[in-house]
Amino acid sequence: MSGFKKFLLRGNLVDLAVAFVIGVAFSDLVKALVADFITPLLGLIGGKGALGSRSFTIHHSLFAYGSFINSIIAFVIMAAVVYYFVVVPFGALLDRYRKEPEPDAPVRECPECLSSIPQAATRCAFCTAVSAAA
Repeated sequence: MSGFKKFLLRGNLVDLAVAFVIGVAFSDLVKALVADFITPLLGLIGGKGALGSRSFTIHHSLFAYGSFINSIIAFVIMAAVVYYFVVVPFGALLDRYRKEPEPDAPVRECPECLSSIPQAATRCAFCTAVSAAA
């Protein structure tokens, strides 16, 4: 039971839970913004009332395409927020702390054992043969 308690109280799990709750709350906020503000404004442009309440019927089946448009707009807004406020800054942070690999030093072959040794070496590290630096 103590292992389960440690698992639940680890920092990463608590941070993930907080992020999930904030994400759900933000998602509801964006959905409300789209349904209550953006699509009614788009509906005024079209002249048929609120865009979110638009639908059509075929053979007694109701197709509420306005609700689907609301969901698409909310998804695009959420994706843009995640991309511009999470992905881009995180990528920039990784680029800032990413270390470039050091360039390989020029090498030459040892005349005795044919091992690769640094160009400036005067003695082979493998066979200890003395060779002139190039």
